[in-house]
Amino acid sequence: MAYPAKTDRSAILAAAVRILSQQGLRGMSWRAVAASLRLAPNSLYRYFANRNHLEMAVAAEVAGRLHAALLKTNPKKQAAEKSIRAFAKAYLRFAREQHLLYEALLVPRPATGEDAIAPKRLWLFAVELVSRVSGAKVAQEATVALWAFLHGIAALQSADAFDEEKPFSSSFEFGYRAWMEAARAAAASGTNRGR
Repeated sequence: MAYPAKTDRSAILAAAVRILSQQGLRGMSWRAVAASLRLAPNSLYRYFANRNHLEMAVAAEVAGRLHAALLKTNPKKQAAEKSIRAFAKAYLRFAREQHLLYEALLVPRPATGEDAIAPKRLWLFAVELVSRVSGAKVAQEATVALWAFLHGIAALQSADAFDEEKPFSSSFEFGYRAWMEAARAAAASGTNRGR
């Protein structure tokens, strides 16, 4: 096995993301990442303190990829409500098509340093987009509510829970319309945070 001089943080991260995309979080072990780079497992400690730090970096990478996918569907000149619908559909598409990567976003681990940048950018992008409908005063709460709705739908999709009795399309529309009505009502009433 080689000494880590033949690798760097980005190579380790790329290997971890590749394994994650094929095997999920359970398959993304410290040993598997090192072996895929032909390194001794201890070599990774030069770049990551432990597996938890590697997972934070991977989650940041996935947040960056999700952000990039969402940016592609949301031109700034598009109407706010159309942008939110495009955002929601792109989010669900990413969660469905990249489900093993998506699961890395859902494991609680507070990111720090450079690993906090991509998740923060994703959050600020979503808040700015939502504020165009809800108004700035409740944008954070409205963004959390939208995220919770989308995550719930994504989790049900992942579990193959939708069928003829529980149709995806009409279920999504019902939830989306309920969120949109609440966001518009908040903007119209000028609701104060914390009330």
